[in-house]
Amino acid sequence: MSVSPEEMNKSKSRSFRRYKDGQSEYRSWQDKIFDAGWSHKCPEYVLSTPPCQGSCPSGHDVRGWLNIVRGIEKAPLGADGKPSMSWQEYAWRRMTEANPFPAIMGRVCPAPCQGGCNRSEVDEFVGINSIEHFVGNWAIEHGLGFAKPTHKTGKRVAIIGGGVGGLSCAYHLMRKGHDCVVFESSDKLGGMISFGLPAYRTPRDIVDAEVQRILDMGVEVRLNTRVGKDVSFADLRRKFDAVFIGIGAQTGNVLDIPGSDAPNCTDGISFLREFNEGKLDHAGKRIVVIGGGDTAMDVAAVARRLGSYNVDAETLGHAKVVVATRESDSRRGLAQCLRSSSEVVIAYRRHVQEMPASKHELDAVIQEGVEIQSCVAPVSVVKDANGNAVALRVIPVDWVNKKMIPKEGSEYNIPCDLIVSAVGQSVNWSGMDEFKNDRGLAKVDKNLQAVGHPGVFVGGDAITPFLLTTAIGHGRIASEGIDHYLKGEDLGKRPKVDVHYWDLLQKQNEFGKTPETYRSRTKEDVIKEEGSAKEIDLGLRGSDTAQFALHNFENRADKYVMPSKDLFLGHFPFTPRNEREMRVIDTANVLGNEEERVVALAEAQAQAEAKRCMSCGLCFECDNCVIYCPQGAVKKTPKAQATTGRYVYTDYAKCIGCHICADVCPTGYIKMGMGD
Repeated sequence: MSVSPEEMNKSKSRSFRRYKDGQSEYRSWQDKIFDAGWSHKCPEYVLSTPPCQGSCPSGHDVRGWLNIVRGIEKAPLGADGKPSMSWQEYAWRRMTEANPFPAIMGRVCPAPCQGGCNRSEVDEFVGINSIEHFVGNWAIEHGLGFAKPTHKTGKRVAIIGGGVGGLSCAYHLMRKGHDCVVFESSDKLGGMISFGLPAYRTPRDIVDAEVQRILDMGVEVRLNTRVGKDVSFADLRRKFDAVFIGIGAQTGNVLDIPGSDAPNCTDGISFLREFNEGKLDHAGKRIVVIGGGDTAMDVAAVARRLGSYNVDAETLGHAKVVVATRESDSRRGLAQCLRSSSEVVIAYRRHVQEMPASKHELDAVIQEGVEIQSCVAPVSVVKDANGNAVALRVIPVDWVNKKMIPKEGSEYNIPCDLIVSAVGQSVNWSGMDEFKNDRGLAKVDKNLQAVGHPGVFVGGDAITPFLLTTAIGHGRIASEGIDHYLKGEDLGKRPKVDVHYWDLLQKQNEFGKTPETYRSRTKEDVIKEEGSAKEIDLGLRGSDTAQFALHNFENRADKYVMPSKDLFLGHFPFTPRNEREMRVIDTANVLGNEEERVVALAEAQAQAEAKRCMSCGLCFECDNCVIYCPQGAVKKTPKAQATTGRYVYTDYAKCIGCHICADVCPTGYIKMGMGD
């Protein structure tokens, strides 16, 4: 705690007590710290987590790779003194330290990172997904891959489930030197990105490329192998040193209303899986989709694209042969001649604005001709004499104090040939029932280790049914727990802000500026510095000039997320967002349309959008602190010592603690903390 030298000298013991025995009244420290225009506090440089990263379930270093794209942080130098790689590759490698699927997630992630972006306090959030999309595409186009492990620990880990959670865990474990074997019940890896998302959202060549990179690291895969049927969990536990369960929630929930057992009633997951496996070539003339999430939007969009056949069976059989032999463009045109658009209705029990689906997905299906009927609840399935569903009977509802109030006597039928229920998913624990709790999920600790099952870790929908990005983050966290477990180490506590942190020491190492090894002062040092050894004090002196550490740097990234109130928002002018172009897909061209909706940014657009990032919690080299310091105490770090995060330093012989530098720091990187 800081006090004046005069206050210190009043005490014979040379120590200061804020309160005397028996005192209880509160006295502010302000009268001890501040004196007119100067104080005993001086600036320090404090690394915090930006809210984009704090909001990202995968926890990857968003601020870090945005600073690379915008040109602030440079790649390490090669032997020729030039950057060892392009900025695109460096940004991609920074991204994939936490998330190995940037091209996929740049397309389909609903981007909670953007919801947390502090830039919204100025104009609009930074288009993080769009930049990730660009960099992910660039990496695939230029054949970038992951390095194979340079060392092996001899440990083997079984990964149950080949979705993004399991593959993420395998990727991180391989980087740590542990061999992995993925057990996948299907004939293809990818989980929901392969079987649950239509190709117009995740093109199959993109999915295959990002999955193959992980396999190229040496991951072993056993397809068509269901744990509990083809191999027992007990066998895996005996043969492997640890197990990760990432089986996902790939069983659609059944609609629990009378008549839902009709053969033309199905769930959203089954519908999308059959479509992605090529088993569906039409949907029907009238389809009702129940639900308001992204799965419901995907089902509705796929149904509009499939349409229904408008020719007889004999003509259709001949036409399919012709379609199969045509080139892609003419095949699409011929298919449209054979089919007509389906009428698709989404029935949702709440208001449209309460739909959990991503807004852009909702807007897209409306543009494509899907009808939304909100505030209606399913009552029953109406069947014909053959037991087939011909309508969904619904009842309009009101919402009062968040309670659903049906409007009795107002029921009506929505005619249909197919009913698809997209009202949630569940986990199939067959063969591993010992991990299922009464909610159908696994109970895990903070390290994602299954409670009561040492060496068994669980992630993804099996513990928290949410986003693909969540499963990717679970794979990273579980891999760290598994690594500690395999080394016989205490798993310990996870940090309060559990993300993949930007590392100043790594940055210094990259540029050959690794801090010197700490060495205590010797008697000879004292004599040399002070000219006398009468009163030898071997304690640490003058650490602001020491080269074994950055004296005025503090890392709070594991416990503090930078809020907008700590930024100097006045520094940032209004700058419009560089938005991705959306292909126009509407009622006129939706039938048979296989185009990707979203067009990636061009390189210049991606760089311009990255420059909108405010680099919350880390210096982005704006020079404000240098320009506005009235004492000239804040100076640029000499080039020989400078790296990202060490752009400026403070000369404490000149600093009077006026805190102007902290006031004008746009990113909140400077705090008045020295002297506390």
